Amino acid sequence: MAAGAPRVFVSHLAGVPVFDPNGDQVGRVRDLVAMLRVGGRPPRLLGLVVEVLSRRRIFLPMTRVTGIESGQVITTGVVNMRRFEQRPTERLVLGEFLDRRVRLVETGEEVTVLDVSVSQLPARRDWEIDKYFVRKGKGGALRRKGETLTVEWSAVSGFSLEEDGQGAESLVATFEQLRPTDVANALHHLSPKRRAEVAAALDDDRLADVLEELPEDDQVEIIGKLQEERAADVLEAMDPDDAADLLSELPEEDKERLLTLMRPDDAADVRRLMSYEERTAGGLMTTEPIILRPDATVADALARVRQADLSPALAAQVYVCRSPDETPTGKYLGTVHFQRLLRDPPYALVSSIVDSDLVPLTPDSPLPAVTSYLAAYNLVSAPVVDESGSLLGAVTVDDVLDHLLPEDWRETDFHGEEEVARGR
Repeated sequence: MAAGAPRVFVSHLAGVPVFDPNGDQVGRVRDLVAMLRVGGRPPRLLGLVVEVLSRRRIFLPMTRVTGIESGQVITTGVVNMRRFEQRPTERLVLGEFLDRRVRLVETGEEVTVLDVSVSQLPARRDWEIDKYFVRKGKGGALRRKGETLTVEWSAVSGFSLEEDGQGAESLVATFEQLRPTDVANALHHLSPKRRAEVAAALDDDRLADVLEELPEDDQVEIIGKLQEERAADVLEAMDPDDAADLLSELPEEDKERLLTLMRPDDAADVRRLMSYEERTAGGLMTTEPIILRPDATVADALARVRQADLSPALAAQVYVCRSPDETPTGKYLGTVHFQRLLRDPPYALVSSIVDSDLVPLTPDSPLPAVTSYLAAYNLVSAPVVDESGSLLGAVTVDDVLDHLLPEDWRETDFHGEEEVARGR
């Protein structure tokens, strides 16, 4: 839902159809999944429980929802068909929030929750519960006689976690305020048992981000304690190059079993990356840079660059290639840097401003050559192209740094444990 759009009451979402971008129905909404948070912060909406045509109930993250309007939900088209399983930190909004008895903060009066509204935060992809529609009175058969009113989330007590809670639920809620790197640092210093509890409570996307920041030993330990289907889900959510690095550390049997459980397209990208030597451009690259066809406009390129889930290094440039526009692509034509996109009119074609002067890296370019290339041309990302001229991926500076720093660099308290403990 775009910023500024009317709020949505969850009772209006129950049973509405869910469509992919082509207009094909995926299923129907059966519930919404929220996570309580500490510090009086409103519950965060994680996603939807969707019943697909086979009557299986799956989880659809809010990051995959592109629109809620006119009695329907539109998705990106990427849907994980594995059965939904509620986790300890999750609450079902329709099943657990509605008809719940809570209290008004100002008067202490007990009320019944009849409905809940959700809204998307401005300029972000996060969704929150922002208001409650409640009825005063004792409930039961006489509750219809009570006064009804709509109140802010902060006007009701009973929908947040206590700060002194000792369960993984409270700890995960506290970690939500931290960057993935800081969560990884905190996880690394927990006991193995506690680390496994917190990892199990994190949602897939969040755990994927945190795993990418952990030392290899911790990654292997955590992924090994997850159920195999969930481990495959988390690997799918990771950047392909990080997933490939993690899988390469696992025993061959475990590696193949997890690759088999992953979506075929994701597994194919990871297998391709694992075929290259680790300290080469092919082994370092990601297979998911921004790729555009020559007839795309500057406006198209800027829309892609704005995507919230892109790292700054990947958002710094787009790669212009002939069809197909997924790696390995058709012929690689060149690069357009973000600054150039800002200087040209929105209607200009990217093919008219493409930089084709730099010779791209090859997949077998060794790490020193990759480092020199980025440094010489002041780049944060560089294209990797095969003998036929197809773009295979892009090497980003953060992946290069991971291999240049000492192996124990993550052990260094570069941001200070005190700041992590205080939630900064």
